[in-house]
Amino acid sequence: MNKAEMIEAMATDAGISKAEAKRALDSFVTNTTKTLKKGNRLSLIGFGSFSVTRRAARKGRNPQTGKEITIKAKNVVKFKPGSDLASKV
Repeated sequence: MNKAEMIEAMATDAGISKAEAKRALDSFVTNTTKTLKKGNRLSLIGFGSFSVTRRAARKGRNPQTGKEITIKAKNVVKFKPGSDLASKV
């Protein structure tokens, strides 16, 4: 499912226009991003939780040359599904 399909499904399920569904989805994505950027956790009971963790710098290999490289440290987003979601999938 892509973003356009999600907007259409949300509009149909909620009985709202596609424009309103797009604004709602965009708001969700924006606020989720802001929350995670601050280092906070977003928890949606039954669905799951999003959190940010720090991945340390590490050594790796360039697959083309085999030369050892250093992979920079970075923040990564983690998602842990809730029990309702896990049981339905």
